[in-house]
Amino acid sequence: MEAGEEFGPWLARQLKLANKTQAELAEELGLTRAAVSAWITKRSVPRPTVMGEIAKALGTDLGTVHTRTTDTQAGLPVTWYHRPGYQDGGRDGGNAAAFAFDADVQVLARETCQNSLDERLVDNGRPVRVRYTIHELTGEKLEAFRAAILWDELQPHYSAVSESAADQKVGRVVDAGVRDMFEKGRLILLRIDDYNASGLTGDDYDDGKFAAVVRRQLESLKSGLGAGGSYGLGKATLWATSALGMVLINSTLSVPHEGRTERRVIGRLELPWRSVDGDAFAGPAWLGRPDPETPNAEVVRSWWADEETVERLYLTRDGDQPGTSFLIVGAHDVASLEQGRSDSGDDEDENGGDDGTRDIRAMHRRLVEALGRDFWAAMTGGGSKLPLLETSVRTVRNGEVVIEEEKVDPSDKQPSRTRALRAFYEGTTVDRLTEAGQVALRTVPLRLPLSGGGRGTLGTHPGVLLVTAAEDDDGVPNQVHSLRGNRMTIKKSGVSGLPLGVNPFQAVLLVGRAAGDAAPFAEEAEEFLRAAEPPEHDRWGQTEELTLRWSHTAHHRISRLTTEINTAVKDLVVRPRSAGSQESAKLRKKLTVPRKGTAPKRASGPALPELDGLDAEIGTGGEWRITAEVKLPRADELPGMTPVVLLDVRSGSRPRLDWAELVAVEGCEVEDGVLRFAPRARRAVFRGSTDAKSHPVRTELTRLVLELRAGAGE
Repeated sequence: MEAGEEFGPWLARQLKLANKTQAELAEELGLTRAAVSAWITKRSVPRPTVMGEIAKALGTDLGTVHTRTTDTQAGLPVTWYHRPGYQDGGRDGGNAAAFAFDADVQVLARETCQNSLDERLVDNGRPVRVRYTIHELTGEKLEAFRAAILWDELQPHYSAVSESAADQKVGRVVDAGVRDMFEKGRLILLRIDDYNASGLTGDDYDDGKFAAVVRRQLESLKSGLGAGGSYGLGKATLWATSALGMVLINSTLSVPHEGRTERRVIGRLELPWRSVDGDAFAGPAWLGRPDPETPNAEVVRSWWADEETVERLYLTRDGDQPGTSFLIVGAHDVASLEQGRSDSGDDEDENGGDDGTRDIRAMHRRLVEALGRDFWAAMTGGGSKLPLLETSVRTVRNGEVVIEEEKVDPSDKQPSRTRALRAFYEGTTVDRLTEAGQVALRTVPLRLPLSGGGRGTLGTHPGVLLVTAAEDDDGVPNQVHSLRGNRMTIKKSGVSGLPLGVNPFQAVLLVGRAAGDAAPFAEEAEEFLRAAEPPEHDRWGQTEELTLRWSHTAHHRISRLTTEINTAVKDLVVRPRSAGSQESAKLRKKLTVPRKGTAPKRASGPALPELDGLDAEIGTGGEWRITAEVKLPRADELPGMTPVVLLDVRSGSRPRLDWAELVAVEGCEVEDGVLRFAPRARRAVFRGSTDAKSHPVRTELTRLVLELRAGAGE
């Protein structure tokens, strides 16, 4: 149940909303102005018999006056307020903060989930629950929603933006969004609900979380040191993902404001500068109730909406748990749309035709992928350690289910890494990997600098490094995922200098609070690494904040940490070679690399990548399993090279074998069987398995030749 507001402040606001004075109310009630003033100042309350007269004067029912959990509907109606143009003639072509991120639902998932983690209510020990709902509207449902957001009021502003769209990037996006809605007769809503979070607390204008999100830019008011965000930019992804620049908000507060907590609603629109009927408008607009305390009651503020209103706006929340619902109106995802055009899978009906849900199915799939990739650690618990986060995605069309709610399972998306983290929480790690399924633990030192540019070391924080065997579902093998207090994956990196043939592994680095609250200098490491993150929070390195608060060389401490990590990983995963291994010697004899001395001379020209090392074994299915290292010349751009595997024969042409699998390990990507090399990389490693069906003779009786050919390798 909501807590009712005190009568005096509630009555004062209702009089302002109704544009009515205390004297006018007193006259309607047949009382003195002093009696009404005493109610307003909380020196007394009206008798029960007078409550009914007050309800009649305010145009509401007696229950509303008694409970005082909502405003009366009398007075100024909900409307859009558009910020006037600057008096000095300045113009903004849109919100610059939105350009810090791409219009990509995977980026949106990373930023919004991080924000929800930062606002988790920690006292009850429960995780924050975040649910993404993709909802496509068509036909009557779309028309009803346009009426609910007062589209007729907005139409002239969108028309003005479309007229000047050729001159503005934001204008072109908005124009395309409006045309998509009318030409295709559809609108995609993407809603993000979090529960067990603080909600948008605080005043509409003064310092607080509400004003930081709804009113201001580049302001970050996080709940703790372990928070992921620090720039105040992540919220911009909400508006960047809307082709219409519109986001509606419904918040249930953890701390009452104006005596209540539920259904605090407001909308914000981000458009570029525009001129409508001769009046200039700066850019943003807000949907709310006009504030009587502002000049001419033009500026709008949040309002306490009734259940019918939030239902029409598709903002109804489940239960009364604190948290916030963000509704992105006209959600678009360029990356998923491109992916959806090339996918040939499950979004087609049994007759091979598109059932019209391809785009929203692609969005659904990419959201699930992003949540599992970036937040697997926050969703993992073990021992006495509980998960920090639960996430799910569901997709509907006009209220009808297209894809059932899918709860993201971290052990399904990241099996090896979740196994490693659980072992750490449960205290079942080992010093060495001797059996399948084990998790090895090492500590790696992060030497923290003194703040203010002082020489020396504040202290050494022991980061926790976990290493375990990789599984097929983990994605790219031989990677280290690094995370700190909020357990979001910050940095993903390979391990340099690994020898060929190392068994695939996955590693997890826990630093700051993630290493345990009892870890020495955990708070200091958290603060240091947070300052070393860019707005995308996807790596640690040199940043302006790191330079200002520590020194211009502080990032070298992170480089040393990386060196310590690589050394520790190699010590755990590299097996000493047995000098007397006859089997290895036999296999090496069967494997041939064209040597520089015997290779035909090439005409002078740009240097090409060259094979520099090979390792191979025969698999259980009779296939060759090959790991190859490529030496890359110094060049700004290298041509694609095709690995070709041939049988070595005494005479005649060498039979070519087919690849059953060809994957990149380091410094390259595989695209249609061609290796594409990373810029400025000096070495690359790839791994492949031949198709045993293409072998003309038994594998044990053959010798192998591996070549790199420029281009498609035909």
